Amino acid sequence: MAGRHHLFVPGPTNVPHRVLSAMHRPMEDHRSSAFPELTRGLLDGLRPIFGTADARTVIFPATGTGGWEVALTNCLEPGARVLAVRNGQFSHLFADAADRLGFVVETIDVEWGEAVPADRLASRLADDREHTIAAVLIVHNETATGVRSDVGAVRSALDDAGHPALLLVDGVSSIGSMPFELDAWRVDVAITGSQKGLMLPAGLCIACLSDRAERAALAGTGARAYFDLRPMMAQNDDGYFPYTPPLSLLFGLREVLDVLAEETLPAVYARHVRLARGVRAAVRAWGLELCARAPEAYSDTVSAVVVPAGADAREVIDVAFRRYDLSLGGGLARLAGRVYRIGHLGDLNELMLLAAIGGSEMAMLDAGIRVDPGSGVAAAQAEWRRRADAVGATGA
Repeated sequence: MAGRHHLFVPGPTNVPHRVLSAMHRPMEDHRSSAFPELTRGLLDGLRPIFGTADARTVIFPATGTGGWEVALTNCLEPGARVLAVRNGQFSHLFADAADRLGFVVETIDVEWGEAVPADRLASRLADDREHTIAAVLIVHNETATGVRSDVGAVRSALDDAGHPALLLVDGVSSIGSMPFELDAWRVDVAITGSQKGLMLPAGLCIACLSDRAERAALAGTGARAYFDLRPMMAQNDDGYFPYTPPLSLLFGLREVLDVLAEETLPAVYARHVRLARGVRAAVRAWGLELCARAPEAYSDTVSAVVVPAGADAREVIDVAFRRYDLSLGGGLARLAGRVYRIGHLGDLNELMLLAAIGGSEMAMLDAGIRVDPGSGVAAAQAEWRRRADAVGATGA
């Protein structure tokens, strides 16, 4: 098919041309005396994205799923009890990983489309007077539902209960695109992957650990091998890795950090807010709803659009791909056929996103969903032009 493919799944995301170019280079000796300059620059450069001044950052050849295992096996003792909030497919899988690794998993189940309920967490933590719960597991931005949760409120729930549990947070679809404050929220382990806000191919698991989590990893007695933080941290201190690192991805990550620094993180976050508002305006114009229930929980990186009763979102996705060369995200698990997802994160702007909105309209119409052609495009245009006028008038 002529022209470019339009990729609007919530990961992997579009890779900027300059990042692709940075990756397209000869391999280097990862044991040379020059290599630590790259390693240390990456580990230092990642800290602002996690919202930390000096917490430990680590990079594993893996994806965000590997990050769950990094956090669980390194920072918790075998058989420890964890409290996991399940409000979507990825929070479900986080809990499932803990279960399969032999931890005792207690869950707070929430309707998909709702955020992590800090009040329910606070109540359960207050009841745990013996402090049997070793960690709380949450997903900051649930990619399956387009719901953002308030990590700061979760930290407050822990503090109000006087509970020492570690706070382990999946930030795979938020970090790099939405504000994340590891220091302010006192997150113990935050996890992300390379293929979303960091605008790289999949293949890197990046984690950030508080001092408390680092001490737990060093003292832990659980079985670890590939994801053992101890040799990773020891070798990182000298600027190296305990095994052959994914050099091409590291070269790309170096360029990504430069790209984000040039735009500045506040501008990156503001851009994602602006783009998300345009998508939501389009969904309202279509007369449809988001899976996310509350406006304060709307994600700035992905919107899960609920199709009308009797319609099948899978048909919308298939038509979009086959006829219009547009990739949209599918509904996962219990949401299969009920929603399709528009990813609006990473390397994109308003005109790129208009293509996704326009293509979605055509695919919905072809799938028998009645929307007014052009209504979503017009609504998004109006939202973005209105905000552009406000910026022009105020200089903000």
